Amino acid sequence: MKLYFRLIWLILTQSRRSRSSLLGPVDTEFRVLPNDLDALMHVNNGVYLTLMDLGRTDLLLRSGVFSRVRKKGWYPVLAAETIRFKRSLKLWQRFSIRTNVVGWDDRSIYLEQHFISKGKLVAKAVVDARFLKKKGGVVTPNELLAFLELDTASPELEPWIATWVSCNRQMSMELTEQTNASF
Repeated sequence: MKLYFRLIWLILTQSRRSRSSLLGPVDTEFRVLPNDLDALMHVNNGVYLTLMDLGRTDLLLRSGVFSRVRKKGWYPVLAAETIRFKRSLKLWQRFSIRTNVVGWDDRSIYLEQHFISKGKLVAKAVVDARFLKKKGGVVTPNELLAFLELDTASPELEPWIATWVSCNRQMSMELTEQTNASF
């Protein structure tokens, strides 16, 4: 993770922020710093993805899930993500990332992350998140929810997110085939 100081700040200040359920939402506040900028003097597109890591980490910290899954030897990873930009973020501008779970299936947990500044949407992203076991293997969403004693059904995914999930699964199958082929 590129933004270690912000990560350390999130961890050290988590007790000052409101608690949340695993489903969220949580709003994580930031300010654009000089090292976030590209040559055009707005936040670099890759920085958005890194900041999203911090938003998801904040959700795990504020819901109390982070320490519980760590003790279990589980850790989160991403399988896919997509983002759509509407506005630019400039130097010193304040913004927040609103992170919430929008649903899950037998393989993944899907989250939306909204970048918001001055009450306006700056960018919107969706991620396909999973948990892995340090000793090897995948933690299914059902296994995670059972461990966390959350007995709730997944909200229905918005149609465009369901389509995105389907397209990503197709791409994953193609990647598997290509991995086994020689170039």
